Amino acid sequence: MLIPTYEDMLAAHERIRPHIRQTPVRTSDYLNELSGAQLFFKCENFQEPGAFKVRGATNAVFGLTDAQAKKGVATHSSGNHASCLSYAAMLRGIPCNVVMPRTAPQAKKDTVRRYGGVITECEPSTSSREATFAEVQARTGGDFVHPYNDPRVIAGQGTCAREFVEQTGGLDMVVAPIGGGGMISGTCLTLSTLAPETQVIAAEPEQADDAYRSFKAGYIIADDAPKTIADGLLVPLKELTWHFVSNHVSEIYTASDQEIIDAMKLVWKHLRVVMEPSSAVPLAVVLKNPEAFRAKRVGLIITGGNVDLDKLPWMKG
Repeated sequence: MLIPTYEDMLAAHERIRPHIRQTPVRTSDYLNELSGAQLFFKCENFQEPGAFKVRGATNAVFGLTDAQAKKGVATHSSGNHASCLSYAAMLRGIPCNVVMPRTAPQAKKDTVRRYGGVITECEPSTSSREATFAEVQARTGGDFVHPYNDPRVIAGQGTCAREFVEQTGGLDMVVAPIGGGGMISGTCLTLSTLAPETQVIAAEPEQADDAYRSFKAGYIIADDAPKTIADGLLVPLKELTWHFVSNHVSEIYTASDQEIIDAMKLVWKHLRVVMEPSSAVPLAVVLKNPEAFRAKRVGLIITGGNVDLDKLPWMKG
């Protein structure tokens, strides 16, 4: 298992800097008062494809040799990694094939196609996703860029935490959503060297809490097909992300779907920022566990903003 290093993250930042945005950090007096903490929101939803995953995807795509790039790239993803890899492939002018669950939000499928990605649909389970992907990769020969269990991807995601620390002048804690663990792993990779005093906290939906159960058990527990409003957090940890979670994460907290929706509405209203449900889980757990965060400088990563505006989670019917 090749574990990315802090130097890999620094190299990734130089490689991707021309192709990504340094996203802004926002604050809200109302949300500070509500939480009892000083909250800083890193708006990765402002990336061009609408999610932090453009960092890891761009690092992988632009790290390929010309010979490797000829056959393009391939992946499986519930949405944001697919769109970000398609975007990075478009920038480099190479093909991108993605396997997506047929239940993935239409807005995310539309984004993939807009960037030239070719979609093959699968059933909404990890087993179906991986079996369908094996067929697609055998057919296309594209370089497999895993959504999170890939050292190139984790090094790229780690650039977000580097910017965050520089923009805020330091944080007591950074809270990020956890599904497969790519963002959390990148955050651990960077902060364990750059700011070892900063705690890394993972936030997970109650209805897809395999990372929480893994963390408590001390080994990976994988659910095949969990169901939650946070559609970007449906995948299990893998050996590379488990390395970072088990060694560097201080705590994992969970929130119910209703708590996630309530937090999402608060951000839309008081930060005036469009975020998807998966991105609301960090605020949901901060508000649910105020004693853990009170009077701290807490960074929350808004990981993405790709939502179907006709099917927002608080709409009825």
